[in-house]
Amino acid sequence: MKTPAPGRACGIVLVLLSLATLQTLRAQKNDIDIYSLTVDSRVSSRFAHTVVTSRVVNKASTLQEVTFQMELPKKAFITNFSMIIDGVTYPGNIKEKAAAQEQYSAAVERGESAGLVKATGRKTEQFQVSVSVAPAAKITFELVYEELLVRHLGAYELLLKVQPQQLVKHLQMDIYIFEPQGISFLETESTFMTNELAEALTTSQNKTKAHVRFKPMLSQQQKSPEQQQDTVLDGNFIVRYDVDRTLSGGSIQIENGYFVHYFAPEHLATIPKNVIFVIDKSGSMSGRKIQQTREALIKILGDLGPRDQFNLISFSGEATPWKPQLVAASAENVNEAKSYATAIQAQGGTNINDAILMAVQLLERANREELLPAGSVTLIILLTDGDPTVGETNPSKIQKNVQEAIDGQHSLFCLGFGFDVSYAFLEKLALDNGGLARRIYEDSDSALQLQDFYQEVANPLMTSVAFEYPSNTVEAVTQDAFRLFFKGSELVVAGKLRDQSPDVFSAKVRGQLHMENITFVTESRVAEQEEAFWSPRYIFHSFMERLWAYLTIQQLLEQIVSTLDAEKQALEARALNLSLSYSFVTPLTSMVITKPEGQEQSQVAEKPVENENRHRNVHSGHTLFRYHSVGGKASRVSGGSSADPVFSKRRGWRGQGPPGPLHPPHLPYPPHRTPWRPTPPDVMSRLSATSFLDEHDMDLRIKETTTASPHPAPIQPPSVILLLPGQSVDRLCVDLKRSQGPTNLLSDPGQGIEVTGHYETEKAHFSWIEVTFKKPQLQVRASPEHVVVTRNRRSSAYKWKKTLYSVMPGLKMTMDKAGLLLLSSPDRVTIGLLSWHGPGAGLRLLLRDTDRFSSHVSGTLGQFYQDVLWEPLAAAGDSKRTLRVQGHDHSATRELKLDYQEGPPGTEISCWSVEL
Repeated sequence: MKTPAPGRACGIVLVLLSLATLQTLRAQKNDIDIYSLTVDSRVSSRFAHTVVTSRVVNKASTLQEVTFQMELPKKAFITNFSMIIDGVTYPGNIKEKAAAQEQYSAAVERGESAGLVKATGRKTEQFQVSVSVAPAAKITFELVYEELLVRHLGAYELLLKVQPQQLVKHLQMDIYIFEPQGISFLETESTFMTNELAEALTTSQNKTKAHVRFKPMLSQQQKSPEQQQDTVLDGNFIVRYDVDRTLSGGSIQIENGYFVHYFAPEHLATIPKNVIFVIDKSGSMSGRKIQQTREALIKILGDLGPRDQFNLISFSGEATPWKPQLVAASAENVNEAKSYATAIQAQGGTNINDAILMAVQLLERANREELLPAGSVTLIILLTDGDPTVGETNPSKIQKNVQEAIDGQHSLFCLGFGFDVSYAFLEKLALDNGGLARRIYEDSDSALQLQDFYQEVANPLMTSVAFEYPSNTVEAVTQDAFRLFFKGSELVVAGKLRDQSPDVFSAKVRGQLHMENITFVTESRVAEQEEAFWSPRYIFHSFMERLWAYLTIQQLLEQIVSTLDAEKQALEARALNLSLSYSFVTPLTSMVITKPEGQEQSQVAEKPVENENRHRNVHSGHTLFRYHSVGGKASRVSGGSSADPVFSKRRGWRGQGPPGPLHPPHLPYPPHRTPWRPTPPDVMSRLSATSFLDEHDMDLRIKETTTASPHPAPIQPPSVILLLPGQSVDRLCVDLKRSQGPTNLLSDPGQGIEVTGHYETEKAHFSWIEVTFKKPQLQVRASPEHVVVTRNRRSSAYKWKKTLYSVMPGLKMTMDKAGLLLLSSPDRVTIGLLSWHGPGAGLRLLLRDTDRFSSHVSGTLGQFYQDVLWEPLAAAGDSKRTLRVQGHDHSATRELKLDYQEGPPGTEISCWSVEL
């Protein structure tokens, strides 16, 4: 057997998330050159078909090993993978898992590294393929996968992660979207985009179609002129959109004899809910977990509707209710519950069985006593981080006890915190009882994950939803009955049309609102629908048949989890048959990847399931480890000491000494800015002149001089710097000296902007700033830790100094590596939020384009953009004057301040200052 040459291991890594993710690890000295990397994703009626193609050449004079690694969305199915080496195609063949496993085991016995890396992340699962490439040889990798996009809190999302880690001559991503219902909004977001790269991004859109292209030139990919071989492409690229909806609430689309029925009615009133939160407070929840749980619970309680009822049960070895019965979500009860949540402490064992049964008993008693509002829904939300250790500990018995107690009357949702809990146990527990399971990942945004999940189920709109079709027109219909429909989600049914189907296809959707039954009727003309999908640019042939097969398999896999053993075999057989017929890699099938003669002859790609990654183990072959040790980022060694001064071309030297003396405050306003820098004090020059002194003399001189010339305090930035275009003074420094709690900083109804914040006078910075826009409806909340962006009840957390570039209708949001977040629009004031690390470190606010404020602006800072009058100076060079704002006088003083607006280290400015 021919073996790869020892030494370097070079790699190509392709990572795919929701749309696709591309990653390439740098080969040493660029022996392996990725000269082309393309993604072509065509989304037709929510069904995404993605092709990723990577072309590579071995420029070395020796045999090199190339590793193709990819991550896929957990809900996606691979449909094809192939390698083309010297014109010969080596395909991947999809087989029943048992048959593929025999080939896998035989390869292991021969000593071949047949196993593929498998790891499960938040949204992805991973596998890799390695192949040896001869000198000057070219290889093409091609991956194809498919996925039905799920509507989450009012939007569909495609995520593309780009990490080539080398410049790629031809790098192009094309996303084509075709939605016959019409595209209601489309936005893009990136965590690596710069202003130069943004020029390579184009978006075109009409009523039903959109095309997003990203095609950067080599010069645009370069990190900097000094680092011409390093790429700036490193992060996420997201396309997010939604569709128009009719009054009927549904859309039936037909292609090549198959139909799909999407149902998501708008403008329905939220049904009151009775919800019991069952919170694990066992010892394993101590520390960060219980802190984040308390934080999330406090926020969730604040989001309860006025017609809701609720209760809390905390449990460890025993379960304890907060109240003996459900209570109304009044302001008084919610505040009391928040206080209770704040005091939850973690200790003891885990008695899941008794905790859930107690929740059921509370709901059943309330129902018997007629305390549940008519037409309301009942939910139980369980949060736990471990397996049961107290009371009933047999998972099967707990599942049986809970299912018998709930008896189809309530919905149970299970959240598993971390990887010490059996996800399979929670998933079956939830699916058996009309709910779903979700893993909460231990991270800085765990509280946001909990809040995000709650938002998904916070607004039930319909119950007992049933789809009805004429029995003589359809067959092989997917799930057509659903217990609940929530705001922001979507119900999907697909099936086959019979040969003799009518020209007009009709359907009814029946369900229950709060206090009444409702029926939606949808009709679709078959010929018109077929014609709509004839445009080959935006679709692939027979996509709706594949959509039907995909949806059927996914639902069969869910049924297998919650069904009895006697029925599992028949369900598995159906799912396996469909997986093989449509070439899907599912948990029941595997892909056998063939290789050139002389190399290990096959590798097997299997679809992992969530519970396989319970302890986050990554089973990796030597190839990946060797690869990382040679070319990975971890191998870099940084030269120099952290104590060394840093030279900045923009602002000069930055070291660790104290600043120079202050300029007199009565100096006239300087025409230029002076960079702030630590100026060596007098004592240093005097010491240099006495270098002949011995150590004792020098020590005495230092002590004497230091006593005589104390170091001046560094110049501090003001609380806020306001730009005042059109006024006699174009800049005003405002110092907030009185602690006022949460403050309305500015509000402008004409601009649709509101800014609030909390300024800590002792620390001299904001603890948080919140910016709210009316159009688009968006809220940005910044704290020293991170930035949380909320839109359509969906929250995302971004760490400071991680680049962000988001374009949505009417607003652009960007963040650079200096930690400056800008919210801008062509006709709006630009709001800036800065994580400032200079003197007076903390959160800072910036305002640009302030001439765009309307005449209705108000607030603590907004008032300075209304009727402002500067009294004339009493004498030339005077350092004090009066500023009249809306009839109120403020004393302004000329002072030397540090301007933070361009980032650290800041620049000295002479500024008129007022205190509020």
